[in-house]
Formats: sequence, structure tokens, C-alpha cells
Amino acid sequence: MALTDIFRKLSSAPTIPEASASPRDFDVADLYRGPLGAPGEDVLTEPPLDEKLRQAYFWIVNTAIISPHYDVEYNDTPPQSFVLGDSKSRLTLPTAQSYSSFVLLPLLTFAMRKKCLFIGGPGRGKTASAILMGVLAGNSVRDVRRAMQHGHPQMTIADLLGNPLPADLVTAQQMDDIRIAWRKWLGMRVKIIDEYNRIPTRTQSALLTVLGDNYAEVLDHVFECPESAWYFTANDDQGGGTYQVIDALRDRIDVVVQALAFNSRFLGDLLVRIEENVRPEELVPNQIVFTEAEIDRMQTEIRAVALGAEVRRRLEFFASQFEFCEVAGEQFEYKTKDTLRLSGAEWHTQATLDTGRDRLKDLGCQSKNGLSVRALMTLIHYAKGIAYFRGRHTVDLDDLRQTLPFVLHDKLTPDVDAPFFDVAGNECLRMDRIGWLRRLFDASCADYDRLDLDRNDPVAIIATEFRAGLAGLSAAEVRARLLRIERLIGEWAQGRKLYGHLYDDLLQLKYLHQRYTNYAAWLKAQ
Repeated sequence: MALTDIFRKLSSAPTIPEASASPRDFDVADLYRGPLGAPGEDVLTEPPLDEKLRQAYFWIVNTAIISPHYDVEYNDTPPQSFVLGDSKSRLTLPTAQSYSSFVLLPLLTFAMRKKCLFIGGPGRGKTASAILMGVLAGNSVRDVRRAMQHGHPQMTIADLLGNPLPADLVTAQQMDDIRIAWRKWLGMRVKIIDEYNRIPTRTQSALLTVLGDNYAEVLDHVFECPESAWYFTANDDQGGGTYQVIDALRDRIDVVVQALAFNSRFLGDLLVRIEENVRPEELVPNQIVFTEAEIDRMQTEIRAVALGAEVRRRLEFFASQFEFCEVAGEQFEYKTKDTLRLSGAEWHTQATLDTGRDRLKDLGCQSKNGLSVRALMTLIHYAKGIAYFRGRHTVDLDDLRQTLPFVLHDKLTPDVDAPFFDVAGNECLRMDRIGWLRRLFDASCADYDRLDLDRNDPVAIIATEFRAGLAGLSAAEVRARLLRIERLIGEWAQGRKLYGHLYDDLLQLKYLHQRYTNYAAWLKAQ
């Protein structure tokens, strides 16, 4: 067997033998199909799309990209762990199928047509991984490479988007007569921007329009771009590069993946590629190339993965920890870190004011900001994506825990001067953003369990009653519900310190109180 055949070979064994098929919509034609299909119809032998996605992952991680880092860990049973070295470094051996974030997260980005940023030093495979995603979409390596945009300090908007035709500039009587020679990359389903932090600020603004709104504009002419998966690369995303990346552009990036160091034990694989002149991106098996229709269908199937109330409630509790800032405003609604940021006041001076809370235990003291709607929606989407990839129909807590650090990497900013980072053993978390975010989520879940919120959540009970509807409620029942809300707030006001999760609960109670108040006024008017 030729070496190139080995690179093209896919395993015939199922990637997850126990995985159930992805749910699909019922088709009346199924009633007329027997086990061999309808008369005259070919029997479908293609694997389900989630299985095809897993086949793509394992081909990439075992053949194309040398990434022996299983940092997305799952366990069926308690794992063995070992403490090594004077610094007590812990090595854990997962007991269930685990994954390399450097391959898995970009692949999920491809499946959901999201936006991924690769960070890491030169020569660690960032661009090669992005090119592979373009090939999975059915493009040739040549087309992917030519369509890739390389950031450089002289890059203009015309370089990025396109030029008006010179002849039209001379002869045109009005703007509509000028034709634009659009860049071909704008029509690609996988878009790659190499070294995006070397693009001038003005050109970044033009890129933001394509990224956020899926269109390009030159001289009042508009090019509508297809929905795409985006891949950015940067050698340093902490202020390095030629230009500072504008905040709006950074905010549009959905997930950040770090290219980890090469393991020298795999030098033999590099030797084979040199001696045989093999480039894996040129040998991608046809069986793992996705059509546009398959990607569309895969997106629909991913959105259909359920997020249960138990997992959603823990995400709500986690998200509630960070926005509250007691000293930022007088009116209750304005006591947020965003109010503090917009005011231009010095963060450190305000953050250290004494509010009576334990700054070591309060998770909100570890960050300088809260979570945006976009960040939360992206987190839910990636949690559904990884559950789908694992062959599950429901998101579990581990799915959320594993995707959260990569989605919130640039969304939640740590306050490295917070007391938490001075505790022995926590100093490295100032640098390890992934580890910090995982630790933060684990601490939030521990607080959730300590408060027994699965069984003792009065706000959830009140909210559930409200969601049942107001139609048919009597004035007496409305008044009883108003009193219940007022009584609960009164109980919490008796010496209880304010934390982020209480702040969100109190604002919801105020919202429900206002809705009932308005309904009571309507009943009275009748």
C-alpha cells in the first residue's frame, strides 16, 4: 500500500459504537420504504452527519495534524490522577473518549459556520488547520490558499474587498455605472484571515462589516456574502501585532483556540512527511468532504439538540455572578460593571471599596466585566455542537464545562489583582485563561449545590407561575402573588449581603412585580 493511501484511509469501525443516530424529521415516504428502500431507490449507505463529523475529526487528529493533547476531557468513571513535581502538577487520565481542542473546536466552528481564532507561536499549525477546514468544505487546496487573506500593515480596503474597474471610473456618469471587481474570497464558504492583528484599523472596520453583517460595500455597491465559517490566526492576541484589534471585531469572534507546543516524541511523523514529500491537506479523503447541503442540514440538527432545564439553570447561575457592581450606581438597575466602564472611573479604586462581601469567595470579584447576550448565545450553540459531535441528543453539564473556557476566553476579562489570584496555587491562573475559566465554572457549580437551588429556588417557582399566563387570574390572586414577592424581598433584605446571583434574582422579582401590578391595574379598569 502506498503511503498516500495510508493518509487517505478512514477507519471502517464506528467512532462511537454506542452513539444513537441523529434525530431527523419524519417523512411520509418512509412509510413506503422497506428495509431495502423504495422500489427503484438506491439504499442509503452514507453515515449520519454526526458520524461523518467524527470521522473528519479522527482523520485530522490521527493523520493530518499532530496534536496529542487531550485537553477536552470526559469521564465515565472517576479518573486516575497523579501529582508530579515540587509544584504539585496534576496529570489526569480520562476514562471516556476525550479530544484535542485544537482540532475539535475549529471543526465545530466549521459545522456551525461560526468564527474561530487560533493563537500561538509561529509554525504551530494554525494556518494548516484553517486550510484543512476549507478543504473539508469541498475546495481545492490551491483555491483555499489563494483565497486566504494575509494581514499586513499596508493592507487597504481595496486589497481586502475589491477595486472599481479603471475604465468605469473614467467613463461613468453616475456611481451605479461603476463596476467593482470583487475579491473572490468574499464568496467562499470558509474564510481565512491570517495574522489579523497586522491589518490597519481602518481596514479592520471594513472587515467587521463582512464579518458581522455578511456583506461588503465599495462605492455604494454591495456584495452579499454567503454564510461562512471564519478562521483567524494571530501569533499574540494579548496586545501584540502591528495594530491593536478593535473591540467590535474581537467581540464577533466566537471561540479562541490555543496552538499547543509540539511534542518531540512525534518527530518521526515529521520525518515521514519530509522524506515522502507528503502534505496531508492535499490527501483529504472524499468521504469526509461536506457539501453545502450537508452543512445546512448539520446546522439544523445541532440546533435541535436539547438543553435541559437543569443545565440551563446552572448556566444562569454562573452568568449572574459577574455583572453586579454595588458601588457603580444609585438606582438598582445601574449597579453594574458596565456602568462603571462607561463612566471612565478607575477600575481598581472602585473595585476595592468595602461592600461587606468576602472578596475571596465572591466569584464576581475575579472579573472586570459581565457576559454579553452574544457570548451566552454562542456558549449555548457550542455546547449543543459538542453534544451533537458526541452523538447525544441532550447537552449535559460536561459539554457546557468543556466548551465554556474557549468561548469565554476573550469575553470574560480577569482582574488579576483580585485576592483569588494571590492564593497559593492560583498564581498560574493569571496566565492560564482556560484553567481559570474552568475553575470559575466549577466553583459556581459548587455554590449552586451548596445553596441547594435544584430543590430550593423560590424565584423559579414564582417565575413558573407567571409563565403559566395571567388570563383568568382574579384580583385577589394577583394581590396574593404581589405580597409573596414583597415578602421574599423583605426576607432577603434582613442582613443578607448582595452578590451577583441575588442581584439578578431581585431584578427578576421587580420585573414580575411590575407585570402583576400592571395586570392588577387593568383588572381594576374593567
